[in-house]
Amino acid sequence: MTGPVVVLVGPPGAGKSTVAAVLAARLQVALRDTDDDVARQAGKEIPEIFFDDGEPHFRSLERAAVAAALAEHDGVLSLGGGAVLAEETRALLAGLPVVFLDMSLASAVRRVGLDAPRPLLTVNPRKQWRELMEKRRPLYTEVARAVVGTDDRTPEEVAQAVLDALELKQA
Repeated sequence: MTGPVVVLVGPPGAGKSTVAAVLAARLQVALRDTDDDVARQAGKEIPEIFFDDGEPHFRSLERAAVAAALAEHDGVLSLGGGAVLAEETRALLAGLPVVFLDMSLASAVRRVGLDAPRPLLTVNPRKQWRELMEKRRPLYTEVARAVVGTDDRTPEEVAQAVLDALELKQA
């Protein structure tokens, strides 16, 4: 099989980057995060891209970063929370070992906080997060081979649940 051994999707604060690092270490494979790829390519952090260039520009960079990562990377891949919004990205994810890291609103508020630099959650974060998830949850579910809840779990416990869900063995 070519492509990533695990692809993580989910909302802001679900722990994708943290869990991806644990998975990569356990599987002894490389880690890649498309948010990092976008920031590196743009030469600025994601909130700056949103504020300086707008969400459509960011989404364009994100689509290209995800397509490149899916074609080039064979380790653990973490996608930005909104990557699944693009139909072409969802098509590229079809048949891949994608896991949706799900979480409740209460956990999101605890993890993301109300002042974190999340460009889509800057005004009324609870309401914004709820609306964001109403739109995205069906898309996360559509692309996922498995759904793993992260509420009240450590990153190590979530990583183990991902390995179990995909029937992967640690290296």
